[in-house]
Amino acid sequence: MAEEYWFNTRTHEVETGRRSDWSQVMGPYATREEAERALETARRRTERWDAQDAADD
Repeated sequence: MAEEYWFNTRTHEVETGRRSDWSQVMGPYATREEAERALETARRRTERWDAQDAADD
């Protein structure tokens, strides 16, 4: 099984394998770099979804 990476929203650190509670992590990500960008990725997705919602109104 490939290694997975998780971004801990409390500590803002990347974890190799999920060690923290589900409520504190985002992931899994395939690479450490993807996990490091978790908050930015989430922000971009939210902006895209908000724009789609506005267009649907």
